Order: sequence, then structure tokens, then C-alpha cells
Amino acid sequence: MSDQPISEAFDYAVDDYLDWLRVERGLAENTLKAYQRDLSGFREHVGLHRAPEEVEDLHVRGWLAMRAESGTSPRTQARGLVSLRGFYRYLLAEERLSADPTARIELPKAGRPLPKSLSLDEVERLLAAPDVDTPRGLRDRAMFEVLYATGLRATELVELRMGQLHLEVGYLQVVGKGDKERLVPLGDVARAWLERYLMLGRDTLTKGDLRRRANEAVFITRLGRGMTRQGFFKMLRIYAEQAEIKQTISPHTLRHAFATHLLERGVDLRSLQLMLGHADISTTEIYTHLSRARLAKIHAEHHPRG
Repeated sequence: MSDQPISEAFDYAVDDYLDWLRVERGLAENTLKAYQRDLSGFREHVGLHRAPEEVEDLHVRGWLAMRAESGTSPRTQARGLVSLRGFYRYLLAEERLSADPTARIELPKAGRPLPKSLSLDEVERLLAAPDVDTPRGLRDRAMFEVLYATGLRATELVELRMGQLHLEVGYLQVVGKGDKERLVPLGDVARAWLERYLMLGRDTLTKGDLRRRANEAVFITRLGRGMTRQGFFKMLRIYAEQAEIKQTISPHTLRHAFATHLLERGVDLRSLQLMLGHADISTTEIYTHLSRARLAKIHAEHHPRG
């Protein structure tokens, strides 16, 4: 760490960049926090005294090398360079400096991992795990059914509000990344479980406390508060263990199962992109690789010349 006085120029520039991403690009807070972590880590590496225009490509290469030596995955390294490159391109566009120290640095090769999924039998076991004779179990079953039927992100699920439900036509109005809205079909089975929870489970969870009923969150706790991502994650892990699912799963695993099972049954990629809320269809295309891998495995196991 240098003994030179701390320069605030870098911090001010990062704040301006993040504000621009928030307002002009509409990026979600979780994405902005990831950018901020990357930029803060780089600033700490090059020295707190250094202003943005004092950074050279050797500093960037040194940062990447240090991260590689510490075991940082190529994918995470690539994300860090993308954060830094976006920052410097912003400063160039704003004419706040004349050179981009990231311009001649290539992204680390990051193999794109296939998402984990679940078999149809595993999904069925998970859906059947909650005790639907209790209000809490009814809520949990409804959450699983909605997640599997729609492919929502965990945040989108727990932040659902009553006004976003359009059960009479079988759709949810979802607010996704960047505050972008989309309509997602619910399906008859998930709609039936959601209606059952709303009629028999939601108010019962609060034990008649009218103040607790005022929360507009669809999925609430016994305290009348909206379910959190952490709470849902923990609950999902418990039920997965009860369902004897061996792999470690997360809410994203059900999202992957939703996408994979639709592709295996012939849904077109553009429709799947709209349902998942992907801004770029290349993000959706990863599921085609997963589907092909599964089909190849089935062929090898069952074809007489496999």
C-alpha cells in the first residue's frame, strides 16, 4: 500500500459511472453492486492514491494476473475486466481522459458452464414435499408451482405483489431486471395452487391480524412480511433434502428445469427468451446446449448402436 495521500478522483468517477448505468442503462441494483465490487477491488490493487488517468495497461494486466494466481475463475476474471472496460469507455466518452488502459487486453477465456437442472421425477418429488394441509406448506407448494411453471428469478418470485396477479386470464405481470415488465403465462396447475393458497393459506398465516394482512406481497411469512430471497433459498434446501434430491439446488435450478423441459418439448427459442426475460437471446441459447447434451445421453443409453 502506498504512503501517498488518498486520491478521491477514482471514487468520484466510479460513482458517476454507476449513476449513469443506473439511470441511462437501467441496470439492476445487484448488477451495479457487482460492478462496484470489481472496480473497488481494482482500485485497491493499483493503490488508493492513483487517479483513473494514471492507470496503465500494465496495472490492469497485473490485477488480472494477481486474481488468476489467487484462484479466481476465468469467468469471474472476465467479468472484472468487463466492469473495468465499461468504466474506462464511459470516461473516454465523457472526455475525462484520452486513453483506455483496457483497450488492448483480451478477455480471459471463460468456458460457459451448463446450468444444473432437475429431471421431471425430481421436480415432482420437490413439488410434493410441502405439507399442504398447513398454511405454510400450502404457501410453499404454491411458490414451487409458480416458479416451475413460469421460470421466474427468485427475486421476481418473492417480490410479486397482489396487483401483479391476473389469474382470471392466467398471467403474471413480472418486473424483472432493469425494471422491465413482461407478461408470463402461469398454467392451469400453478394457477390452481396459487388460488388455493390465496383462499385458504395466506390470511391464515397471519392468524387473523388485520395489520399483517395489509402487506401486498403475494407470499408472506407468519409475521405478515414478504418472503425474502434468503428465506426462500433456505426453505428450498430443506424440501430438497426431504425429496431426496442429491444435488445441491437453488431457486435457479427450478428456473433451469423450466427452460430445459420446455425446450425438450419443442418450444421455440424466441418464446423461451420472452418468458425468461433475457435481454439477449444468446443467454437463452445456453439451454439448447443443455438440451442437446441430455438428448445425446438418452440416445447413448437407449439406442442399440448408442
